[in-house]
Amino acid sequence: MNEQKVALITGIFGQDASYLSELLLSKNYKVIGTKRRASTENPWRIEHLLNNKNLIIENGDVTDFSNMLHLIDNYRFHEIYNLAAQSFVAASFDEPLHTFEVDAIGPINILEATRVIQRNTNHIIKYYQASTSELWGDQFDTVYDNDGNVLYNYQDENTEMNPQSPYAVAKLAAHKMTQLYRNAYGMFCCCGILMNHESPRRGEEFVTKKISKYVGRVYKEIKKMGLLQMSNEEKTSIITNKIGKLQLGNLSASRDWGHSRDYMLAAWQMLQQDIPDDYVICTEETHTVEEFLKLAFSEIGVNNYMDFVNINSKYMRPAEVLFLRGRCTKAKEKLKWKANITFRDLVKDMVIYDCK
Repeated sequence: MNEQKVALITGIFGQDASYLSELLLSKNYKVIGTKRRASTENPWRIEHLLNNKNLIIENGDVTDFSNMLHLIDNYRFHEIYNLAAQSFVAASFDEPLHTFEVDAIGPINILEATRVIQRNTNHIIKYYQASTSELWGDQFDTVYDNDGNVLYNYQDENTEMNPQSPYAVAKLAAHKMTQLYRNAYGMFCCCGILMNHESPRRGEEFVTKKISKYVGRVYKEIKKMGLLQMSNEEKTSIITNKIGKLQLGNLSASRDWGHSRDYMLAAWQMLQQDIPDDYVICTEETHTVEEFLKLAFSEIGVNNYMDFVNINSKYMRPAEVLFLRGRCTKAKEKLKWKANITFRDLVKDMVIYDCK
C-alpha cells in the first residue's frame, strides 16, 4: 500500500493555496496549511475544506526560522509549497522592509530548515517556490520574421530579470536562493515563474478583482431599476452617483492572465518530475487592463464602460511594468501542461461570482 503523501502549504488562506489544497486533497494527500499566529484573515477561500480530515491548519510564520524547523521536523513533509507572501506590488512600495522579510527571508528560512532536516534524516523533501512574472520588470525578448520585422515580444526562463518594485526584488532574491540550494546542496527545489493568475478568489486589492466586484455592484443596481424607461446616460448617472466611479490606474498595461486553478496544477506537476527545474507558467497571450474592463462590463450587457471609470494617479506605480507575455515551451514539453481556461472564461468566471 502506498504511503500517504504529506504536503505543507504556507499561506493557506490565499487564492493559490485554496486551489492547490483542493487538488492535493483530491489526490489523498494530507495537507498541513500554515497561517500567521496573529492572523485575522478570513479563511473563506478554504471554508468548504475545513471539515476534511486530511486538512490541518497550523500556526506558522515563515519569518521565524525555529518555527519552520520545528514544523518540518514534526511532519517530515514529502512536498513543501511556499505560497506565503506579501504579494501586492503597490503595497511593497509602502512596506519594503516587511515585504523583503516575508518574500525573501521567509523562503530562505524554509530552505535552510529543509536542508537541515534532510541532512539529519535522509528524508527527501521536494520544495516549490512561488516566483513571479514581476521578476522580469521591463525586460523581454523578441521574435522577428525573415525581414527583421517584430512578430512578438515574450518572456521565458532565459529572459533577463530586472525587477521594478520592492516586491519583485524580494521575489528575485528568493528565486536565486532556491536555485542556489538546488545547485549547492542537490536539493529538489523548483521555481514556478507564474504570470498573472486570477480567479473569483482573488484579493480585492488586485485590479482584476476590483473590476469584477465593481461590475457586480453595477449589475445589482441595474436589476433594481428593472424595466424603467431611461437612457444609458441616465442609468449610468444614477448608478455612479450612488456607488461612485471605479478608480483605476494605467489601462494600457498588458498582462498575460490565466486562472489560478490551472496554474496550481502546474505547480504540483513540477514536484512530480524526476529532475527539479524552473518553469514559466502562462497562457502565451497578452491583454490590457482595458480589455479586461471592457469584457467584464460586456458580461452584464453594458457597452459604455468608460463612463463608469475614473483614471486616478493614486493607482499609478512609481515604476510601471507595461508588458508581460510569457512563453511556456518548457512546461508544455516537460510537464505536458497547458492553460485550459481562456481569458474570456476567466473574466466570465469572476464576473458571475461577483454578480451573485
